Amino acid sequence: MRCCAKAAEVAELLGITVVAVNSALQRARATLVARGVSSAARLRPVDGAQRDLLARYAAAFERYDVDALVALLHEDATMSMPPLGWWLRGRAQIHQALLGSGLPCKDSRLVPVEANGSPAFAQYTRTGPGGILVPWALVVVEVADGRIAGWTSFLDATRLFPLFGLPLAPTP
Repeated sequence: MRCCAKAAEVAELLGITVVAVNSALQRARATLVARGVSSAARLRPVDGAQRDLLARYAAAFERYDVDALVALLHEDATMSMPPLGWWLRGRAQIHQALLGSGLPCKDSRLVPVEANGSPAFAQYTRTGPGGILVPWALVVVEVADGRIAGWTSFLDATRLFPLFGLPLAPTP
């Protein structure tokens, strides 16, 4: 899986200059040094409880079991889908939206990945009943205190999946 991009690639993705990318990187490195974070520091590995929570989240999502999915959330969990103005807060709003959205995520398949040190999933959705699976979103999940605190579904899957080394069609 690819982990690093060249400054020119980042500049193109963000619509800024290579000089601006390098400058931002320099400032970020200085901030890390000032805060005592070394390049050798690693993120804490996901523990067994988090792995179990994420597995239950993925299973409920793939079954489109909205009740089971919402039961895994913090009371004030959030859900968003950039670039859409879709932003929800709280179990009740998320529950209502998932049931009333026309079920576009029903029969999805989630493939676990990591995005910026956070648990994430590549979401593939069906083109129709019995249809083929196609890239839909990169879903970044926030976990806090043993529950799902929120998730963001980045909808530009055809652009994002290759950056994560993900196929544009899932393997069987």
